[in-house]
Amino acid sequence: QVQLVESGGGLVQAGGSLRLSCAASGSIFSIGAMGWYRQAPGKQRELVASIPSGGTTKYAESVKGRFTVSRDNAKNTVYLQMNGLKPEDTAVYYCNAESLRTYNNRHSLSAPDDYWGQGTQVTVSS
Repeated sequence: QVQLVESGGGLVQAGGSLRLSCAASGSIFSIGAMGWYRQAPGKQRELVASIPSGGTTKYAESVKGRFTVSRDNAKNTVYLQMNGLKPEDTAVYYCNAESLRTYNNRHSLSAPDDYWGQGTQVTVSS
């Protein structure tokens, strides 16, 4: 059973910083891209940042230069360092793991699948 557990959300004043973490657990063989999405009230969920297992990171235009995504493959963990936070960054932030494969048994792997965390609230006050 794969679980993605997020931590690090909270309340911060405008201009402040937060660091989100998301650890994937279970009998994990490999993970493709890992990333962060967010959803503000009344809005659609949007990509914030993603990082592939190897390659170039991707950021939403609104967070470029302020947010940094990183990952520790040995720990199956992805991080989001958020600096210069603005009230418009207020949202529930969700961790995503793409193309995750698990060990079925000693001889086979699961098909790739996508997993989501439960979400963590980030609130930025003005």
